[in-house]
Amino acid sequence: MPPIRKLAFLAALLALAAAAPSQAAPRTFTVGASESASLVPDSVVAKARMDLAVLAGFTEIEVRADWTPGKTEPTAEELASFQASALAAQLDAVRLVIAVDTGGSLQTPSSLFDRKQFAQYTAALARSLPYVRDFIVGNEPNLNRFWMPQFDGRGRDAAAPAYEALLARTYDSLKAVSPSINVIGGALAPRGADQSRSGRQTHSPTTFLRDLGAAYRKSRRRTPIMDALVIHPYGETSKTPPTALHPKSTSISIADYPKLVKLLRDAFRGTAQRGASLPILYGEYGVQTRIPAGKLGAYTNLSVPSATDAVSQTMQAAYYKQAIQLAYCQPTVSGLLFFHVSDEPDLDRWQSGLFYADDTPKSSLAAVRTAAQAAQAGTLTCPKAKPKQRQRRR
Repeated sequence: MPPIRKLAFLAALLALAAAAPSQAAPRTFTVGASESASLVPDSVVAKARMDLAVLAGFTEIEVRADWTPGKTEPTAEELASFQASALAAQLDAVRLVIAVDTGGSLQTPSSLFDRKQFAQYTAALARSLPYVRDFIVGNEPNLNRFWMPQFDGRGRDAAAPAYEALLARTYDSLKAVSPSINVIGGALAPRGADQSRSGRQTHSPTTFLRDLGAAYRKSRRRTPIMDALVIHPYGETSKTPPTALHPKSTSISIADYPKLVKLLRDAFRGTAQRGASLPILYGEYGVQTRIPAGKLGAYTNLSVPSATDAVSQTMQAAYYKQAIQLAYCQPTVSGLLFFHVSDEPDLDRWQSGLFYADDTPKSSLAAVRTAAQAAQAGTLTCPKAKPKQRQRRR
């Protein structure tokens, strides 16, 4: 685009943003995606990426901020990208959520000094982005890939208490910026081993939530640490349907909603932190599809075969529709985010989008968009609860 036309286009975008409401209209249920493709300093490109999400019927997009030790505010380049993404979201009436990562396992903010810096960084982002009112704290702290240590020297959970301390401090920092900010905790992986002597130390979401509640009670805090909980309900493989239950394991899927609510109730009952009524966001759910030969030109790392668990686009559409229906019918669930809008081009990564890596649509797009739009319009129907039979008095 010529420079003059580009400047005129940006001026028009800014004028529209000034006239638009300062915050997206509230929704009872949203469908969106976790994808940072709109995080670019070019507002035109950011808008094009956000438009693609809208074409999929999405009204919520999660982007990632990368905190590293020593950072107390975003760099100028980071901020330009976030501002462009926020502007694009505002123009498209998309709710933008920022997930602030805690870095890799060697960068875990487990000390008081690091927790203060992390909270400062997140608050600085919030002050600079008044349109953004939703922040996720961390990413999968129950896995050693993102949080270390998971256990202390005696084999006790070290991750949940340390994460509780980080969540509490970040909650206070964000609420000091604006009480209306929605602080979202957890971002939990759906599975974990709970074995302190394992080569890969992880916690299941079941154990992590119990220990998070215990740490919160031990802190004697009289204010909450989160306004909502996010969990990543991936199936064991892309071939696993979202309806799969885990009644005899510590894993949690979309279909395990009653188990999750009970865990929250037991963890926080009687405290200042909401438990059973806490809003839940399914933050990442992905089903990978096979890439046809005619589309491989849009991908890299071709020596790596497509994911061995990849399914047909027909099955992806069916699973995504089922996931939307399940989540929509769960009373305290606020939304569902797919992983991603478009495939990642590296075949060693994730090909779970509704668009190929070249941004052309997959055949699953239309069916998923229809389901997403129906859920957000409130027109989906849910099965009626079976009436409880009256028991005879004895």
